[in-house]
Amino acid sequence: MHHDGDQKAKLQKRLARVEGQVRGIQRMIDEDRYCIDVVTQISAVRAALLKVEQEVLKQHVAHCVEHAIATGDLEDQRRKVAELLEILSRPQR
Repeated sequence: MHHDGDQKAKLQKRLARVEGQVRGIQRMIDEDRYCIDVVTQISAVRAALLKVEQEVLKQHVAHCVEHAIATGDLEDQRRKVAELLEILSRPQR
């Protein structure tokens, strides 16, 4: 996987935020917080992770898939398309 420095920094920042949110959920559970509040925070973490996933996939298409197309390697192109289709066909829940 290839990311320029700026993209990598953005992903790391997003993941650090998710990590903090998960620690917050652990504290909420430790403190016996209201279940719906915990679930709301879990939903926020899932949404944040989905954004990270989308960004990584976008970068994958922009770099890895583009590279397979540019090189003309049909085997690599087929593999990259199959990988994308596999990922995109997975259920979200």
